[in-house]
Amino acid sequence: MPDSLILLLMVAVFVLLATVFKLPMGISLALSALAGSLAGGEGIALRHLVEGAFGFFDIILIIASAMIFMKVLQESGILDSLVAAILRAFYKNKILLLLTVMLLIMFPGMITGSSLAAVLSTGPLIAPVLIKLGLPRLKAAAFIAVGAILGMIAPPVNILVMIMGGGVDMPYVGLTLPLLIITVPPAVIIALWLGTKDLRIVSREEMQFLLPASLREKYGFRLYLPLLVVLVLMVLQNFRIGPIPDLGLPAIFFVGSLTGLFCGRRFNFFKATQKAMEEAMPILSILAGVGMFIQVMTLTGGRGWAVMTFLALPPALLYLSIAVSMPLFGGVSAFGSASVLGVPFLLALIEKNALITSSALSAIVGIGDLMPPAAMAARFSAQVVGEKNFFRVLRHCMIPAFLILAMGIGVLLLAPLLDKVI
Repeated sequence: MPDSLILLLMVAVFVLLATVFKLPMGISLALSALAGSLAGGEGIALRHLVEGAFGFFDIILIIASAMIFMKVLQESGILDSLVAAILRAFYKNKILLLLTVMLLIMFPGMITGSSLAAVLSTGPLIAPVLIKLGLPRLKAAAFIAVGAILGMIAPPVNILVMIMGGGVDMPYVGLTLPLLIITVPPAVIIALWLGTKDLRIVSREEMQFLLPASLREKYGFRLYLPLLVVLVLMVLQNFRIGPIPDLGLPAIFFVGSLTGLFCGRRFNFFKATQKAMEEAMPILSILAGVGMFIQVMTLTGGRGWAVMTFLALPPALLYLSIAVSMPLFGGVSAFGSASVLGVPFLLALIEKNALITSSALSAIVGIGDLMPPAAMAARFSAQVVGEKNFFRVLRHCMIPAFLILAMGIGVLLLAPLLDKVI
């Protein structure tokens, strides 16, 4: 069977299983990889499937440890106290309040690389506050959904770039500035555009009533020690200072989690870890399935065919293909889109700075979390505000999504100039 047909068969099997049979994304990716292996005459190709499943093991460790860290922040009351402290500090200024709320929504996504983690952790804390401050329910859901996607794209952890980088042997270093350039301007514009008209300023007494419970008075500064420890260790790993080793992100999050045991209210660390792994398992299974898909895609020649096809496209069609196909495929799985399409597109743009192009591609892929049928960010944001029809939330996400898309394409086009500047 020709390489192109094998790849198309793999994609068709994946979409069929994920959308028609409603199988989990990870299982759909694994079965589509198996179908490609059989169609390519490689049999079950067990060695390649296992090797592919462990292809993103480092990313899996990062997500697992980050999810445990976020769960520790939740269970210990640190996250509630942080939200209360920041909102209490900026509630008098509408602009600062909106920008602060956007940062709070982005924060879990920045740590875990998952928009779903952001929606499910800070979403329930932020949504009631936004609604009671005057933001319509659907706009509040859109605010959370778009903020979660921007958090997934922002540094320090961008899983989409890690997936694309793993496909082209690009190390995950030097991406902080390109990712900030792509995410900060849209975050500021979208926060002000969605909230400035409707948000109202309330009295201190009313704001105190709206805020989640805070443990700051009971525990003082040590309440924020886990966050400070993680931040300091992340900064230090970028510098070689004497005997301080490069711990890596999983170890940094683990140290932060252990610190959280002694800095807030008491909780069962074992049960918190179990909950974190339950929430992370769908994402981890997707990464294992993505690894299998890429491995078989390479084994059967589909990856090479895709790269050569994209290389043969004229520039206008190449950028049009990126703008259309990556978000649409992301409607099934953003991680799947990053692997199936992101890697070939990154190779097709190999003459440009890979750090800048992969950052821009991750922004374009990230929009997929707003695209049906999955629409993970919009779907769960709608649930957070009690809206059954997530398409009503998507209406308010359209302009922010086009802004993020325009930012991604713009950075791709200006990559040579940005390379000289940064």
